[in-house]
Amino acid sequence: MHFTGFKPFSKWKCTLILLPVCIYFIAEREQYSFLDKVDLIIHEAGHFVFALFGEFIHAAGGTLMQIIYPALMARYFYKSGLLSLTQIFGFWLGQNLLNLSVYATDASARKLPLLGGGMHDWFYMLSRLGILEHAQFVSGCFVSLAIIVFALVLITPLFFEGRIRIFVEEPYTIN
Repeated sequence: MHFTGFKPFSKWKCTLILLPVCIYFIAEREQYSFLDKVDLIIHEAGHFVFALFGEFIHAAGGTLMQIIYPALMARYFYKSGLLSLTQIFGFWLGQNLLNLSVYATDASARKLPLLGGGMHDWFYMLSRLGILEHAQFVSGCFVSLAIIVFALVLITPLFFEGRIRIFVEEPYTIN
């Protein structure tokens, strides 16, 4: 007889890996991580993409792209039935929200080093909206959203029914 493992639990492998990673990123959200370099590239691309829509949307473009790109990728992989990639890109969305919370918190102090010494997006946006004094609240909203996204990422296997693929090369059917 050949032991094939516990198929019902195999879809939870990524969750087991991501759980401590999510906890770490929440606990250490103000610490610089390897993902921040990737986030910066996506952020700056967002300014370029949204530059056509006026000064305010141009400033918000970096933040928008940090949310839109991983969210669209997670949705694509979810629709494709790729569980682990859905969770990885969902995690990245949550991590980006934490990254944005740090940036929003810095709006008043403006101590974070900026690429090229440019304008602080969150200082500009919150000042224009007349809510600069609420930067901590905005930051807290990003942290709360990140925690919600992480929770959804961790329970994502519950939303996969029938045929799923953990990664591209691993198709199988859950009974």
